[in-house]
Amino acid sequence: MRRVVVGVTGRPGSLTALHRAAAEARLRDAELRVVLAWQSPGGELGSRNGLGPSALAPCRAAAVERLREALDTAFGAAGPGIPLAGLTVRGTPGAVLVDTARDPDGLLVVGTGSRAALRRLVRPSVARYCLAHATCPVLAVPPSPLQAELESVHRRNAWRIPLDPRELAP
Repeated sequence: MRRVVVGVTGRPGSLTALHRAAAEARLRDAELRVVLAWQSPGGELGSRNGLGPSALAPCRAAAVERLREALDTAFGAAGPGIPLAGLTVRGTPGAVLVDTARDPDGLLVVGTGSRAALRRLVRPSVARYCLAHATCPVLAVPPSPLQAELESVHRRNAWRIPLDPRELAP
């Protein structure tokens, strides 16, 4: 059976990609494989400090819960109406997604997210990694226009910029 693989984090941008992946899976009569990549505290350096299985168990449980919440937020109790498999995998998001979507007949769906200059310096783009390394087609889904407006409101609140009532008028 063909697969459509999508990466999620639970943020609004990844939920947009999740909905698009579900639509693609319906069109292709494919299984939807939803992947949430997680890392140990401190990333790879933290795992080298001798964190044993007992220390990683709560991290894994938190990742599973985040995946459940993302699926519930996206589809509710009814589900997407297609075969669905959820995976939580320990590793960096790009590498985990490329490894999970290694079937050339499949499709990998990633959200592009907002790429502010500071965020690009701190965190590399998962979508770029997937586009460069995947062996299957990759669909990069831009964020919803509503997400850009929401981020604008958050920035305004963070800088305590007053709202001009004229901006509310159509």
